[in-house]
Parts: sequence; C-alpha cells; structure tokens
Amino acid sequence: MAEQILEIPAFITVTLGFAVYLLGAEINARAAVLRQFNIPEPVTGGLLASLVVLALYLLFRIEMNFDLATRDFLLVVFFAGIGLNARLADLIAGGKPLLLLLVLTLATIVFQNIIGAAGAVTFGYPPQAGVLFGSASLIGGHGTAIAWAPEVTAVTGLDGATELGVAVATLGLVLAAVVGGPIARFLIEGRNLSPSRPEEEHTIGVPDKQDEAAPLIDHLTIMRVLLYLNLSIIAGFFLSEAITAAGLKLPLFVPCLIMGIVIANIRALSAPNAPAVSRTPSLALISEFSLGAFLAMSLMSLQLWTIAELGLAIVVIMAAQTLFAVGFVIWMLFPVMGGNYRAAVLSAGFGGFALGATPTAIANMTAVTKRYGPSPIAFIVLPLVSAFFVDIANAIVIQTIVNF
Repeated sequence: MAEQILEIPAFITVTLGFAVYLLGAEINARAAVLRQFNIPEPVTGGLLASLVVLALYLLFRIEMNFDLATRDFLLVVFFAGIGLNARLADLIAGGKPLLLLLVLTLATIVFQNIIGAAGAVTFGYPPQAGVLFGSASLIGGHGTAIAWAPEVTAVTGLDGATELGVAVATLGLVLAAVVGGPIARFLIEGRNLSPSRPEEEHTIGVPDKQDEAAPLIDHLTIMRVLLYLNLSIIAGFFLSEAITAAGLKLPLFVPCLIMGIVIANIRALSAPNAPAVSRTPSLALISEFSLGAFLAMSLMSLQLWTIAELGLAIVVIMAAQTLFAVGFVIWMLFPVMGGNYRAAVLSAGFGGFALGATPTAIANMTAVTKRYGPSPIAFIVLPLVSAFFVDIANAIVIQTIVNF
C-alpha cells in the first residue's frame, strides 16, 4: 500500500504526456525493430513511463494519481476529427464491412466471456466473475469494468471485483498496444499487400514518406480545421444533452463523432468549392496529435502494480485471451473482411480493440497506414462499430452471464 500519494494536476499531466510522446518518438527513431513491427510512438513512451511510475511505487511506496481531464478532452477532439473525415460515399461503401465487423465483434464478446468464465472457475472465482476476465474489461475497457463490478459483487459476494476488473483492463491495454502492429506486418508483408488506392489522403497522421506535392499545412489550414472541430464539439455537446434528456447515456465523444459527420457532409454538399477541411494534412496532423497525446497519458498513468496482486490467474487467463484474439484476427477476421490491405489494417485495429480500447486500435492502424499507405474506410468502420454498437451488445451479453 502506498505511503505517499502524489496528485498530479491536469496541466502538469498533459505536459508530461507531451514529453512522454516525444520520448517515444525518439526511441522509435533509434530502434528499427519498433518501426518494423509498427509500435506506435506514444505506446513506446507511455509504457516506459508507466514502468517508471511502477518503480516509484515499488521502491518508495509513492503512488502517482494523474488528473486526466485534458486527456479526455483530446479524445473528444480526436473523434470529432474522425467524423469530419467521413464522406457519404465512404459510409455507403463501409456498410457491408461494418456489418461483418459487428458480427465478428459479437462473436469475440461471447468467446472472451467463455474463456474468462473457464479461467475464473479454474482459479477459484465464481463463474460470473468471468466477465471481468472477459469482455467487460477487455472490449469494454476500464469504464465498463468499473461499471459492472458492483453487479458482479452483488450477485456473487466477490470482494475486490472493481480492482480485478481494473487490473485486467490495465494489462489488456498494454497487450493491445503491442499486438496490433506485428499482426499487420505479418499479414501485409507475408501476403505482399498494398493499398488499392495509394493516392488517397491519410485521415490520421502524416505518412512517413511525404510527397513533395502534398497540400500545404499553414496557419490558415490549421485554423480552419480547429474551427470545424470546435463546431463539431459544440454541436456534439448539445446533442449529448438531448440524448441524456431522452434517457440514454453515451460518452461525449460519440455525439461529437456524429456531428462531425453531419457538419462535414453538409459543408461538402452546400459549398463544394470551399477550402477543404476533411481529408487534409492539417486535420490528419491534429488528429494524430490528439490521439497520440491521449494514448501517452493513458499509458503513463497505468497503475501496473494492480496486476501483480492477481498473480498466476491473470497471467494464465490473459495469455489465453491474447492467443485467442491474435488467432481470431488472423484466421477469422482477416479473411472474412476480404483478405486485402484494408482487412489487414482492420486486423491491426481489431487486435488493439479486442484487448484494449478504441484509441489503442486507431493508434495501431495509424502506425500501419503511415508506413504502408492509407485506408480511409478502415478508420470509419472500426470507430462506428466500437462507438455505437459494442457497448449495447456487450451490456446484453454481460447482463445475461451475471444473472445466469
């Protein structure tokens, strides 16, 4: 137990996040193996920083609590940018892949909970606790694990359900950050895949090898993007209020994503000759910055010591979950999604999403597309599944298991 707790205010937290991001970029620039396996820069820096935080706890019993308010705002900015990049044609083209990905996600939720329940029983936990070793903590992430832990406790009397869910979600996030890139490398280089339309714009991040004729990033393009991001967030806030008043509960980034889509497509239809905002290097750069800083702060704030308290159980069960996720992605998701370059990019994202969270999935896909080439529809399909459908489907499965 910590003898001293350091509360890190929001401004210092985000400053450390920037430093951690840049540290990761510096390490990746020097370590070719990290680039070869498409490990995102904020993942490298964030995991290293989390080890430093762990060392402070183990050696000096100092626990660092970070104020993550700015981090959460950056996630809203990022998803608003995803919405601004969504063209109607891509939404239509993404209809079939979206449906297929939704079905595959539902299958993943079921199998994760089967593995979790089997592992829970093996190590002396009630079978209902399997959801905390399964989809509540993995596909659901920290928020879902914390939300469902009291339900598990009420049904089973299990002490420490919240700590269990948080520990599994923490280790899942770490694993998610490192498996997606290698999966993509295995699929893309092993099958010699390439983008079907390499001339398309990158929706997130500036490619590693930039075209000299690429559109200019200047103060006007940056300001224009910031204006439309802010408009999307403002409209998303009002939509969120309306959704809440209707009795539904969605994280703020979902309404902002929706309003980004609406604003971008209204603008494209009403002013087709206006200076571009969607699919511009400026929006791609701001999106990458928001996502990278979010992920760096998320990883550096992990309390890794919570994992050790579960010992052998978490090691064995999470090893099984990881093997399942990697095998499912390579031998099921990749061929079902078409066996092409876009399917490989989605595979990298799904590896991160199945074990961690949507931002980790997008970071994995960003690292892949910066190296191998763009895949805009992948960046539309996966966030739509993860933002709209998964929480509902996950809740139904979890509720069924907990009440069984």
